[in-house]
Amino acid sequence: MHEILVLYYSHRGSVRALAEQIAVGIHQVPGACARVRTVPRVSTVCEAVEDDIPADGPPYVEVADLEACIGLALGSPTRFGNMAAPMKYFLDGLAGAWVNGALEGKPACVFTSSASMHGGQEGTLLSMMLPLFHHGMLVMGLPFSEGVLSSTRSGGTPYGASHVAGVDGQPEPSTDEVHLAQAQGRRLAETALRLAGVR
Repeated sequence: MHEILVLYYSHRGSVRALAEQIAVGIHQVPGACARVRTVPRVSTVCEAVEDDIPADGPPYVEVADLEACIGLALGSPTRFGNMAAPMKYFLDGLAGAWVNGALEGKPACVFTSSASMHGGQEGTLLSMMLPLFHHGMLVMGLPFSEGVLSSTRSGGTPYGASHVAGVDGQPEPSTDEVHLAQAQGRRLAETALRLAGVR
């Protein structure tokens, strides 16, 4: 089995729910499996540290996860049209992986969640793409051949899967959001396997 890394940060569960649906899509592709990882929170208190193992959910990501994967799905909640600080902090620490070309030539996609329909989803998705381009990754979105992309009244963009949580922070994706997240997972896995010479 060839592993696709699904790496995310989630504050209230919405991005985690999307990550799980992307993983479902990856597992629908024969020969591919998802390795789901997260990043720890950051603190404004310099002495504060997170436990080495999260209280729940997947383990924290290690550079070895990036090196081992044949593709990457990267997710973060929207923070004023940008990725959340914990994801940015993690990405900022990948100079060694950049120098070594650990991600070069691998396909990648991005996903996000926001409280409102116009809460900066596309800006966030684009902000996550920038470091991936610097790592030499092959960044991909969702094509409009996914008909739901044109008809959805909830999340979903050509830049990547997304979720609209609403002001009450509803973590469960809509039917359309599930469809698009799984489609993105399948597309990433199929592309990664072709680039790895498996298909």
